[in-house]
Amino acid sequence: MTGIWKYQHLLPALRDDCRLTLGEANTPLVRSRRLGRAMGLENLYFKLETVNPSGSYKDRFAACAVADLLQRNINFCIATSSGNTGAALAAYGAAAGIQCFLVLVDGAPEAKVRQMQVYGASTLMVRGFGKDAVVSKEVMDGLTALARRHGGLVQISAYCCSPAGMTGVQTIAYEIAESLPKHTAHVFSPAGGGGLTLALTKGFRLWKQMSSTYRCPRVHCVQPSGNDTIAGPLKAGLRTASAIRTSVTSISGLQVPNVLDGDMTIEGCRSTGGSGWTVPDELIYECQRELAVKEGIFCEPAGAAALAGVKLALKSKEMDKSDHIVCLVTGHGFKDLVSAGKIAARSDNRYFENARETFQYIESNV
Repeated sequence: MTGIWKYQHLLPALRDDCRLTLGEANTPLVRSRRLGRAMGLENLYFKLETVNPSGSYKDRFAACAVADLLQRNINFCIATSSGNTGAALAAYGAAAGIQCFLVLVDGAPEAKVRQMQVYGASTLMVRGFGKDAVVSKEVMDGLTALARRHGGLVQISAYCCSPAGMTGVQTIAYEIAESLPKHTAHVFSPAGGGGLTLALTKGFRLWKQMSSTYRCPRVHCVQPSGNDTIAGPLKAGLRTASAIRTSVTSISGLQVPNVLDGDMTIEGCRSTGGSGWTVPDELIYECQRELAVKEGIFCEPAGAAALAGVKLALKSKEMDKSDHIVCLVTGHGFKDLVSAGKIAARSDNRYFENARETFQYIESNV
């Protein structure tokens, strides 16, 4: 088997005809060539989830979630999304021949919405959803009741909503464990509702059960300071996450004011010795640019949050510079063309009247 199904012994029991793949997983773990050296880090790595079929790690979730729907003979999918979950479910729903109704976070990036629509999904945006805790709860409660009336579940990349789908996300941990079996000391993960970060802690613990000599890395939770529901409480030594009234971060995908998997994420990270890091949006955008111009890695802003967390952890001297450190780069840059445009505007862009002037400019700058 290929993709996530390579680890079928660690995934839900499903019929062979329900397991579908579009080529997800087996993503590269790339060693930093320039940023690590500039930061004084000897072993900095990037896990490039950007190369998944729909452009994010959510394809792992969608592969398992849609397989579970097929196993249950459910021919529709109701989901909420800020972008990547919806795009992944739309893609895998198309492959499975099931109808997708995607309720979107208010202000979801147009590129992600268009991607869902290209796959044939119905996209439904609700004012205030994903930003306002009261509106978000109303939407979630209503969709949950609606899905149950028709024998289904609301597909959200969180264990509290779609535990079957989240087992697919755990395969990220299995791949890291196989790639760096003895060395990984820290894994930095961006978080909105906490599902991805929790999946890593669960995945590494399961891997250790199969290999008693394996040493689980410290899993760190990174959140924008404008959506600090998990990272701050984790850092402060608290046991529970804290919902906020309004998410004020501009980082798409990490705008989750409700707790969702927050409590379990705090417990999971703490069990590995990991901590929480809250980072300003400005630092995330700067890391997005640095990944592009210094490493050749084009990611959306949320995909750069882990690197922002590494920078804060390094500044706080909470890890050794020789440690093996992995940053999850969760989504492709084409997912958010607005932020990509801002980076492009800072590059050397010129227009010449003729070819000769072009040649002269290059000659004077090489």
